[in-house]
Amino acid sequence: MYRQRPDYREAMGAFTWDLPADMQSDNFVGGLARWWLDTYPTTQPLFLEVGFPGPHPPYDPTPEALAPYLDRDLPIQPVSQADLDGQPEAMRVMREHNTEVDHDSVMHIVDPPLESRRRQRAHYMANVTMIDTQMGELMDALERNGYADDCVVIFTSDHGDCLGDHGHIQKWTMYDAVTRVPCIVWSPKRFAGGRRIDDLVQWFDLGPTILEIAGCEPDPNMEARSLLPALEGGNPPHRDYVFTEQGRDDGNGLHVDLVTAVRSRTWKLVHFLGEDEGQLFDLRNDPDEELNLWNDPVAAQIRSEMLDVLRDWRLSSGVATANWAAGAR
Repeated sequence: MYRQRPDYREAMGAFTWDLPADMQSDNFVGGLARWWLDTYPTTQPLFLEVGFPGPHPPYDPTPEALAPYLDRDLPIQPVSQADLDGQPEAMRVMREHNTEVDHDSVMHIVDPPLESRRRQRAHYMANVTMIDTQMGELMDALERNGYADDCVVIFTSDHGDCLGDHGHIQKWTMYDAVTRVPCIVWSPKRFAGGRRIDDLVQWFDLGPTILEIAGCEPDPNMEARSLLPALEGGNPPHRDYVFTEQGRDDGNGLHVDLVTAVRSRTWKLVHFLGEDEGQLFDLRNDPDEELNLWNDPVAAQIRSEMLDVLRDWRLSSGVATANWAAGAR
């Protein structure tokens, strides 16, 4: 019903949830998971996946959750003209499209006022706080039902959100704000806490990690690599590069069939299939990814090297996963 609101086109998806609080999507999902733990007979082994919808747009926290953020000074990254000028045409078209067509109850604004961005971010952070609260109550439910002494809890997300950074909204780009996601693993009797693993890992590495924790042997055709050695105090699987893909999505205005990014510790290259344009960022000197060096002669060598890495990965990936892909048809 958000489209019926008089402020719909200006709110950029930032609304309050004004129905009963326990029906808000994140509260509902957390409450349902707790109900299941409290009512279903205790069983071992247990695998429980809880998918909180938030902080996905629309950004709809309850008024109580939003209140602490309304007057806070929140960090907002300005959008520079150099940033916008350096974006490939496919991204400029998508940005314009998202101001004309709403997605997930978000009507984007090309150049939103700072206060609108701050308000949107306040709603987003309130949604995150609501999920934090639900996670705390889920942890209590695990303890209450006898699971906590022998379980592994993994808290992660599938993507981030630009929230106006780089002039974009939601996902659909390869900026770190979108592709770097939280991942917290908790199991006091298995893994030492208070550590950060500062290395290049891929999100799908959680697949074989979970399988090995469960005593299963991952399929040898998987490109993903288990993070279990790192969790147990060793080293994570060595990766010089990580990769990200985004398929065509006409719904959001992205008219390119495939966008692929390759990232090292110091560089990121974004390739748009069939396009002459791309993105290349020096992450060491430009961590906010504002200066596109794709056409910079000084960076021509690193661009060529990163394109070679991307090509070789695409070819080797097709070979490595051929048996799995054949069985999946």
